[in-house]
Amino acid sequence: MPSTDTSRRLRPAYIDQDVQSLRGLRTISTYTSVRPETTLEGLQDVYDEMMAAQDEESEAMVRAKAAADKARLAEWNFHSHILAMKELVRGVYGSDSNEAQAIGYKKKSERKRPRRSVA
Repeated sequence: MPSTDTSRRLRPAYIDQDVQSLRGLRTISTYTSVRPETTLEGLQDVYDEMMAAQDEESEAMVRAKAAADKARLAEWNFHSHILAMKELVRGVYGSDSNEAQAIGYKKKSERKRPRRSVA
């Protein structure tokens, strides 16, 4: 039997087919197996394990999305507060002050004037 690549996810269609097969197996009253992993109880156990793992993954994804939303809103809140502080510094100290330069602005007197190009 060729080795299977378990590093990739199965297509949802395959999983749906497998679930339908398990449901169909439940209707066969005479089914027996000597392999423990293929008994109805063994298959039901791995099905329950898969569902629990999928539920855990879904919950983790929801928590991750909520955390990302919280971080995004916090970033925007921080950014808007910084912009307000910058406006206040420029308003109080002026756009040519050392204080304005300290918060990241270039002094107005140090800006190069645009040169007229001769074309």
